[in-house]
Amino acid sequence: MSIVTRFAPSPTGFLHIGGARTALFSWLLARSKGGKFLLRIEDTDRERSTPEATEAILQSMRWLELDWEGETVFQSARADAHNAAIDRLLETGRAYWCSCSSEEVEAMREKARAEGRKPKYDGRCRERGLGPGEGRVVRFKGPLDGTTAYKDMVKGSIAVDNAELDDMILRRSDGSPTYNLAVVVDDHDMGVTHVLRGDDHVANTPKQILLYQAFGWPVPEFGHVPMILGPDKKKLSKRHGALSVMEYEKMGYLPEAVMNYLARLGWSHGDQEIFSRQELVACFSTANLGNSPAVFDTQKLEWLNGHYMKQAEPGRLAALLREFLSREMDPAELEDVPQALLLAVTPLLQPRARTLVEMAEMSRMFLVDAPYLAFDEKAVAQHLTEANTTLVLEFADVLEAHQGAFVEEDLEPLAQAFMAARNLKFKAVAQPLRVALTGRTVSPGLFETMRVLGKEQVLKRLRRVTEL
Repeated sequence: MSIVTRFAPSPTGFLHIGGARTALFSWLLARSKGGKFLLRIEDTDRERSTPEATEAILQSMRWLELDWEGETVFQSARADAHNAAIDRLLETGRAYWCSCSSEEVEAMREKARAEGRKPKYDGRCRERGLGPGEGRVVRFKGPLDGTTAYKDMVKGSIAVDNAELDDMILRRSDGSPTYNLAVVVDDHDMGVTHVLRGDDHVANTPKQILLYQAFGWPVPEFGHVPMILGPDKKKLSKRHGALSVMEYEKMGYLPEAVMNYLARLGWSHGDQEIFSRQELVACFSTANLGNSPAVFDTQKLEWLNGHYMKQAEPGRLAALLREFLSREMDPAELEDVPQALLLAVTPLLQPRARTLVEMAEMSRMFLVDAPYLAFDEKAVAQHLTEANTTLVLEFADVLEAHQGAFVEEDLEPLAQAFMAARNLKFKAVAQPLRVALTGRTVSPGLFETMRVLGKEQVLKRLRRVTEL
């Protein structure tokens, strides 16, 4: 039988990095076994669920290329199925109506605490034979003895005494089904065979297993992934990097880098760090999921993204570069930038930029006309002295007289001859030229930069040194 996994987020906020990792592991489990991966939006919290959050979740899934089979299921559209299942449990005696108020239930729990017992509902309505009524709920009639046990795909064997479990509410007093009931019915109806989720759901699993058994349905395999911690080993927060997935897109990360990084947060395959999408699918196994919390490391994510930036096809990065520039530049200004220029700039910046945001920032010096080039004041003071300014202007004259191709193979010998004639070493001329051309002391290779800028722009920039 082919396995079926699912990801079931609640649209009460954007998809954050922890949820994205859960989705990825579920997707990898399905793909590694040739199975199906399904998506269900659990939007039954009417007050907090929003269409914007739903769209953000779908956008994040698409950006990470976590494709799913079939239509997206919305839990709110399945209330009739949930209530029909509850009615079935009532008919078979596996559920009952309860008239106890929330205040009465809290008093039961307080009494149990005071007596050193598990604080829970005491079951006083189990055998009263009540029917529907104002303010009444439906509770599950759970077993009073025995244990509920299962083998967790991540944590191993887990067993819970049934006497410790509450007679959970299945239908609230307003007629709406509760989470545990809805999840079980939805997973069964969708044919889910394997459930990978965060370990905050561990306490729900025995309750859900009892519901499967009460319905006479096959019980899926469950696995619970530990949480992600910040570098200080505390719960991951925004200051650590617990941002929405699309915030990482805005920060200039590539989806394949984020996917690779998330896969390695709590999963391993020997000492390998870098995985293509195909390798992740081929290598993934729940046996290699860790049972300890993973630590989020922004520096490692940046390193990994830098690797993927270097490996990316330049045409793809050039297109992304234009998109990132459009977020900062005036549209009319960007219109004047030919794509051929971005295609020429991209390979120069790939080895240096860790993110697309950095690449966009680095590229700006190639895109402005000489009069608008910004200069680092310290670089000008250090490298464009009166003597160095004279050298820059003299080299500009040499370049203007050059009739050959304006490419590295011709420009470097020109510079070597220029320095030899003045008994100078390369470093004596390179930094003054670099500052004059780029406004800073760090840039791609000097002659590569000159080639991309073109002869006219290079001459304009070199001669502008008289104004600094």
